[in-house]
Formats: sequence, C-alpha cells, structure tokens
Amino acid sequence: MYHTWMRFFTPGPAHHRLGLVCLGVGLQHGALPPVGPRVLDHHTAVVISAGTGRYLHPDGRPTPVTAPALLWLTPGTPHHYAPDPATGWDEGFVDFAGPATASYTELGYIEPDRPVVPLSDATAPRAVIARMARAARLGNPLLEVETGAAVHELLVALRRARADLAPDGDPVLRSLARDAFKPMSVADHAARHGMTPAELRAAVRRGAGCSPKDFLLGIRLGRAKELLAATELPVAAVARRVGYDDPAYFSRLFTRRVGTPPVRFRALQGRAVPGGWSDRVPDPADRPVLRSPGRRTG
Repeated sequence: MYHTWMRFFTPGPAHHRLGLVCLGVGLQHGALPPVGPRVLDHHTAVVISAGTGRYLHPDGRPTPVTAPALLWLTPGTPHHYAPDPATGWDEGFVDFAGPATASYTELGYIEPDRPVVPLSDATAPRAVIARMARAARLGNPLLEVETGAAVHELLVALRRARADLAPDGDPVLRSLARDAFKPMSVADHAARHGMTPAELRAAVRRGAGCSPKDFLLGIRLGRAKELLAATELPVAAVARRVGYDDPAYFSRLFTRRVGTPPVRFRALQGRAVPGGWSDRVPDPADRPVLRSPGRRTG
C-alpha cells in the first residue's frame, strides 16, 4: 500500500525569466513502485525523509539509499530507483527548471555527478516542499511566483542539510573569513592550514562553491561597502582596513567588481549616523522602536 499526492504546473515565459520555475511538487509514502528507467528534460530533487531503497546508475551499478537522503535527477541522465518493497519510504519531490540551474550547478548546489547525497536532516527541505504543496491550491494567483521562489529556498535548504558539510561552513571557511582582511595571499592561507593551494581551492569550492580568491574578495568588498556607506573614512583608509595597501588598486578592483567607483558608491549609499552602524545581527523578536522627537521614556 502506498499514498501519492502531486500537482504539476505550466509557468509562462515571464516566470521562466525569473530564473527558476517549479514544474511540479509531490508527497508520497509507502511501498512505492520503482521509477524508471527513464530520462527527464528537467531537474528533480527527491527528498527521502524515512525508509531505505536503492538507486541504479546508468551502468547498472546500485547505490543504497538510506534516509535522510537526496536524489538528484538531472536532465538527460538515465535513472532508475525504488524504495525497499518491504518497508517503503517517505519522499517529497520537486520538479524545476530555468536558466539559474546552470549557476546553481556551478556553485555546487546541484550535483549532477552525485545522484545520491546523504543528508544530516531532512526537516528543513521537507518544510519547504510542504509550503510548495500548500501553495499549489487551485486558484492561487501567486502560484508560479510563490513556488518558483521556493525552489531557490529549497536549494539553499538542501545545501545546508548535506551530511558532508557543516551548515555554516567548515573550520577552513570560518578561518578564512576571520583572516580575510589581513594582507595574505591564497598560498599564505593554505600554509596556515597545512594545505597546498590546490587542497585549499578544493576545500573552498566544496564548501562555498567558489575559489578562495572570490570567497575572500566577497568578504572584503562587503566590508568596504559598509565602511564607505557608514563612515567618512578616506578611500585609502577603507582600502587598508580591508587588506589593500594600494588604494589605487583597491579602487580599480572595487569599480570592476561593483560597477561603480568607491566615491560614487559612497555618494549613492552614504548613511553616516552618530555612533555608526552596529555589527550585531538584529534579533527579529526585538524590533527597533521609533519614538517621536522630544519624547522621553523610562
């Protein structure tokens, strides 16, 4: 005995231009029948939250599937999978497509060469799928946009749930972030961790989906923007604070990556206030309160 619920959608051209669209969502559990062999023309994420089964590769080689786990079904790749007929499994699936799939693959969020991915916990991905299922009610005018946005969220949730990666980055990434503003080369960072530059590149690519240089640059430029917007420090001083001794090089780099020179960015985004900005992440439960001028409390 098994139970199946599913809905399929046909987003329009404008929805596809948003980057990702949801083509279908389903929730199934029990001794489900085998799937395939078949080939799809879109991506599908199958989240297994309970049970066991197996996935057959195109060459016939089987890979055991033990929940929690993710199955990646990618366009043009033959696949064949099934739960254990004695126990079945609990799955949620999402069919999706769009031009953003190429970028998510490049960043390592979608892994065509790794069809079976162990997860540490399927709770967060299944919660996203459940919201997509609720959005699939008949007559929902926001259906395509709501479910398309949820595909982005699902990919992030699946990335965080991978069993081989810490949710917020491994110690190497945390160390790189901590030392991002020091005038150190990639080779210097690698040596600090007892790694070769190639090993560091592989670790950062696996954890952050980019090169160490781009990882560090993103942190440096983000901090530079904050200093330009919230302080009156000269551009040269901002450059030094984020790890660049040559302000001219910093300005060229900032302009190339941000699209506008530092001085122009400050003119557009400057919000200097007495006391400066806080580095503390705000607590959503402790919202700021606006008080009328001259009003005293306490």
